[in-house]
Amino acid sequence: MSDEARKRRLQLRWLTLAEVVGIAALVIAGLGYWDNHREKIQGEREKAADARERKAEAQKEAQAGAAKLTFLITGSAEPGGERLRLTAVHPEQVIQTQAISFPTEVRDHAVQTTGNPRLEAGWFEGGLAKALHDHDDKRKSGRLPVGIVTTFIEDGQTKTDRSIYQIGYSLHPRVLRADKAEMEGLSLVRRGVGEDVQGAVDALWARQEPARPNP
Repeated sequence: MSDEARKRRLQLRWLTLAEVVGIAALVIAGLGYWDNHREKIQGEREKAADARERKAEAQKEAQAGAAKLTFLITGSAEPGGERLRLTAVHPEQVIQTQAISFPTEVRDHAVQTTGNPRLEAGWFEGGLAKALHDHDDKRKSGRLPVGIVTTFIEDGQTKTDRSIYQIGYSLHPRVLRADKAEMEGLSLVRRGVGEDVQGAVDALWARQEPARPNP
């Protein structure tokens, strides 16, 4: 092999080695770029997950705060069911006054209470007996809608709640008197009622009571 041929072969070998080194450098650079890109994506995912977690936590706190501010009444029946003692679910909400509206057909004016939240069967049992008789309704148990406008104190502020509830009741015959109404409990129907609480009560009563019989 001539000197010229050996020089050419050696030159070719050095060129091939240089190319290999260049390719290796490109591969290493590519791997470094991919590793950096992967770390960046992972970091962004972790930040997004943290943001979602913080948002979910904030929503939970907001919902808990809203639930805490919701005004809701419960009724505890006294022995004999002649009275329901009304209390706010949240003890920090202090009831001041209440205006209690029954269906107009049962009682044509609201009952006003101050500092003693309650429902008494005597407020409606006579009118209820007459209304059921007029509808030829012989059921001895049912639900009576009632609108309750409550003024209460919360965090030092005076607030008002207008809601519709249902009184669960049963009727028991009495000699020469209207049936005795025994209250069993109280359940919420709707909150956030507008100014016409009486109209809302009458509408619910009309939907759930039988139509009057034809004369």
